[in-house]
Amino acid sequence: MSSRNRASSNQAPPLVGHNVVTADAALVEAVTRHAGSDVVDDLAALGAAAGTAEAREHGTLANRHEPELTTYDRYGNRIDEVAFHPSWHWLMERAVGFGLQAAPWEQQSAGSTTAHVRRAAGFMAWSHTDPAHGCPISMTYAAVPALRVDETLAKEWVPALAATSYDPGLRPVAEKRGALAGMGMTEKQGGSDVRANVTEARPASVDGEYTLHGHKWFTSAPMNDVFLVLAQAPGGLTCFLVPRSLPDGTRNPLDIVRLKDKLGNRANASAELELDGTAGVRLGDEGRGVRTIIEMVAATRLDCVLGSTALMRHTLNEAAWHVAHRSAFGGLLGDKPLMQNVVADLQVEAEAATALAVRLAAAVDAPGDPQEAALRRIALPLAKFWVCKRTPGFVAEALECLGGNGYVEESGLPLRYREAPLNSVWEGSGNVNALDVLRALAREPEVLDAWIAEVGHARGGDARLDRAVDDTLALLGDGGELESGARRLAGRMAACLQGALLVRFSPAEVADAFCGSRLGTTYDGTYGTLTSGAADLRAIMERATPVV
Repeated sequence: MSSRNRASSNQAPPLVGHNVVTADAALVEAVTRHAGSDVVDDLAALGAAAGTAEAREHGTLANRHEPELTTYDRYGNRIDEVAFHPSWHWLMERAVGFGLQAAPWEQQSAGSTTAHVRRAAGFMAWSHTDPAHGCPISMTYAAVPALRVDETLAKEWVPALAATSYDPGLRPVAEKRGALAGMGMTEKQGGSDVRANVTEARPASVDGEYTLHGHKWFTSAPMNDVFLVLAQAPGGLTCFLVPRSLPDGTRNPLDIVRLKDKLGNRANASAELELDGTAGVRLGDEGRGVRTIIEMVAATRLDCVLGSTALMRHTLNEAAWHVAHRSAFGGLLGDKPLMQNVVADLQVEAEAATALAVRLAAAVDAPGDPQEAALRRIALPLAKFWVCKRTPGFVAEALECLGGNGYVEESGLPLRYREAPLNSVWEGSGNVNALDVLRALAREPEVLDAWIAEVGHARGGDARLDRAVDDTLALLGDGGELESGARRLAGRMAACLQGALLVRFSPAEVADAFCGSRLGTTYDGTYGTLTSGAADLRAIMERATPVV
């Protein structure tokens, strides 16, 4: 028989046809805990769609055929349009159709108490198809809290942003079945230091209307319908609503200088913009730009945690599936004690991230609860720092489980590896979030009380967790070293939150493995170093292995 007709031996079959929601035990348990089993049932169709070969192929194609910028049309007219591959639109249409953008805010206003947990789980599940298109979905979700500062603007834009109809193309919002939002905060001279922005907002003849003059260094999804932009008004740094199309149908003058050549996230277009007479409408008061847009930042930080957790779960699925089907050295890789240790350790990490991510979404579902608001304020930068920071190493370890097979593009893991650092950079790097934790602790004493209360629910459940909480509180007493030690403090506070959730709700072997490794003083972050017994390792690994 010719070799080209011979079936490959000892290769794992493609991981397709599984439900990425119902096959994820940690996700099902967290969603059931915070929102009920009906929400899990509601997400089953999304989970099944995300696990299909069709979805996998569209994710591959959207990244292979990157966005293309056209600045001028054939007649020399400035158009500044970005064209996407049809697979991008396929992914976006379903993400919007599943209500993963701004729909939860309207559902919450209509009385839902689980809309944000549902959306968080759906966002993580659909991210298995391709991480990059989550960016415009996330920004659209995050825009609504900021827009609600102005009742008139919210009434004009929120219904379109919350609509579950994907309607690409630049037209006035009144002519669209659905719309998408973005943000323009950073500038080339300041980056995260947005108070160093120099873009100027000049008042126009109509109250509340301005023209913007300057630049934006990093604005993703430039074909979105509207952007929230920071600029210096006469009264100080201010937030503005900037539509791509004006109400009369003309294009708002907004020049796309170039698309960024990024490490990852390549299916998504990220642009440098020049603003020269660009029309903007003031959102909130002059000089209150950061305060106005801060809720948008908080929501996108939540999505950074969700996106990183999804990267963990996707790459772990691939690793666990591979070792369950690949033989080496006389037996299945999944039967080898050291490989079991590695996969189990990855599962513990993914479970901890999942538990914390869904807990944060549940806090958004309780807007009138001051305790939940305080917990969200401190836990978001903690989780953003910790979960996103740990994702690149996690993805590299999962890739290594496949050996050379994981290093080739066809596996999809190199794409995830390039994507892994993004969420730790976006919406504030590690240092920005660690320092934000210190800022919250100094200015809002209720946030420490909320953290203590949350970890306190697990008090007495594991002596190692109790010691870790006490040691972490002791760090707060060393005022002279707080800033230089901000990363250590943020990491310990986040790990204690994760440990408390696992001790309360996860299987005993998972909680024991987490507390015995992550909460020790000598933990160096190396995966595959659990000291759990063989039975526990196998039980944890089985929770990681997809069922088709």
